[in-house]
Amino acid sequence: MERRATRLTLGIFTGLVIAFLWIPIVLIVLYAFNSSNVQSWPIAGLSTKWFMPAIHDRDFQQALWLSLKAGALATGIAIVLGSMAAFGVHRFRFFGRESVSFLFVLPIALPGIITGMALNSFFVFWHVNFGLWTVVVGHATFCVVTVYNNVLARLRRTPTSLVEASMDLGADGLQTFRYVTFPAISTALISGALLAFALSFDEVIVTTFTAGAQNTLPLWIFGNIRLGQTLPEVNAVVVLVLAVTIIPVVLAQRLTRESGLLRTE
Repeated sequence: MERRATRLTLGIFTGLVIAFLWIPIVLIVLYAFNSSNVQSWPIAGLSTKWFMPAIHDRDFQQALWLSLKAGALATGIAIVLGSMAAFGVHRFRFFGRESVSFLFVLPIALPGIITGMALNSFFVFWHVNFGLWTVVVGHATFCVVTVYNNVLARLRRTPTSLVEASMDLGADGLQTFRYVTFPAISTALISGALLAFALSFDEVIVTTFTAGAQNTLPLWIFGNIRLGQTLPEVNAVVVLVLAVTIIPVVLAQRLTRESGLLRTE
């Protein structure tokens, strides 16, 4: 009886948390298909008429393209730096190793406004012109963390006996990495990159402090919400952003499932 009551309580609590997280998103999706430009409940009817004006909006297209470029570049930097840092921390033992690991993880724990203000002050101090690359640097600060955590976790769960067996069979370091280490961490690396891109794509706070005159997609959405006149189009764009963001997250979740090799541990 106690076990049944516990399961029921946990089930109700889980349902409430899911409802808390998803009901606002469901409302935005419904408003995107609202035939009226007035956000009221219940909605006047269902229509897709707001999507085409939003997609053909010139400012939206430029903002989307800039966000895609910034996300791709930040993800590329994160893959290189994050994986190198993970290998260094995992393979070598040195004084302050845990402190180094903590410093890598810290940026994603800090409020975005602190990171944004710090980067803004840094760029202003060195007279760096704000633009695409300042946005990329800002996004890379937390994208690196995602790749680093994924790769480091997979390295720690990969049996060291595989590397040792490869060396015993005469493989050099490059061959061992190519045929043993990289296949073992490849899914973690890809999933980390997908999550990093998803985080970069919809980041708004750090972008605000590093974009300057550049108008990324989150800034476009924020600016049009303040105007209010194009709110139905903004809702349509939000639905498109949700779709673009959910896809890499779902793929990353599937890729982070343990492979058969690791389950045998």
